[in-house]
Amino acid sequence: MFTTILRQQFKFLVFQKVEIDLDRHLASYLTYIFIVSWIVGMGRYWDHPDAYFWQYAGLGSVIYIVVLSAFLYAVVLPLKPKRWSYSLVLIFVGLTSLPALLYAIPVERFMPLDQAQIVNAWFLGIVALWRVLLYVQFLFKGAGLGKFGTLIATLLPLSGIVVVLAILNLEHVMFDMMSGVRPGNESPNDIAYQVVFLLSMFAFMAFPITLICYMVEISRRKGDMT
Repeated sequence: MFTTILRQQFKFLVFQKVEIDLDRHLASYLTYIFIVSWIVGMGRYWDHPDAYFWQYAGLGSVIYIVVLSAFLYAVVLPLKPKRWSYSLVLIFVGLTSLPALLYAIPVERFMPLDQAQIVNAWFLGIVALWRVLLYVQFLFKGAGLGKFGTLIATLLPLSGIVVVLAILNLEHVMFDMMSGVRPGNESPNDIAYQVVFLLSMFAFMAFPITLICYMVEISRRKGDMT
């Protein structure tokens, strides 16, 4: 079964259609995604000098996929997707964990710190874009949301998360943590911080519009069902 899941994992990552029988093999998939998330979580912090014990232990990534899955499930559920369950979302989020192994590459050992931080930021961007594209495919083909529903269900949680982080003044903290930037070494990453700032501004503009569209789409879908 593990070989089958691993084969499906790589098909999933290259955007090929994957058939998952959760009724028969849910426990196997859960075991797999938790193990992968745990390994990825340890890889993220294995060379970090100031990480906490639970970060070294990889627990952060395991908690992350559980919480993120619950958030996405709750946001998309009112849109009445054709196929939607918490277990399905959890398996999807877990299958997106593997690309984060890029974070475990100790690039700072092969190049100067400022260059390494830029490379880590690029890794972060690549993994983030990869996951968003997988999420779009999952919503459109897996959940059967349709084009407009997929657009709303993609933009709303993304912009909402960025807005919340910006309000709490945590967007740079989150960026630093995920890209490997250490306090006191911000200057080599000015361009990256400008990108974070622009994304925050875009999120602030997009969030209210997306939220209104989200409410309208919920109302429309309820009307279609009556």
